Amino acid sequence: MNGDVIEIVRASVHDVPAIAALVERYVRRGEVLPRPPEDIYQSLRDWIVAKQHGEVVGCGSLVILWADMAEIRSLVVAPERQGMGIGRQIVSALLADAAALEIPRVIALTRRPAFFAKLGFVEVPRASLPRKIWKDCIHCTKFAGCDEVAMVYQLPLQAQDQHNATLARAKVAIYATRE
Repeated sequence: MNGDVIEIVRASVHDVPAIAALVERYVRRGEVLPRPPEDIYQSLRDWIVAKQHGEVVGCGSLVILWADMAEIRSLVVAPERQGMGIGRQIVSALLADAAALEIPRVIALTRRPAFFAKLGFVEVPRASLPRKIWKDCIHCTKFAGCDEVAMVYQLPLQAQDQHNATLARAKVAIYATRE
């Protein structure tokens, strides 16, 4: 990599220690939930990293919650690299993953709603989200007094149409195999 180029790539096993250390910086500040290395290894396929000169300077993960919803988690950028568009690039990569998987809605629980709003997310009442998304919240020090804002990104209609077409093809395939 030349100069100050930021590379957005899928995380590898070699990135896990750096991801865990970066996330831990924000855990200590009370900004994200803990993600110990063993959890990161087990969910490694969900993670995207931003690298500069081979160093992990940002990360985030996309967790599939259901057929129609995924969640962006642990989106963090090294404090000294903030303001460079790295978070935006990571979110864009995660949204592209959701589109490729034909997941029409992506949520984020955040204390920085203005950041997500700039990227097309819309604030929604937390109570409007399914209860299953709160299962990790018991690990949060702010569980009883949650101050996160629920944000939702609705993939463009084209992505939703592709999702519906895929479901229709799957139904046809199921009926065809029953005959």
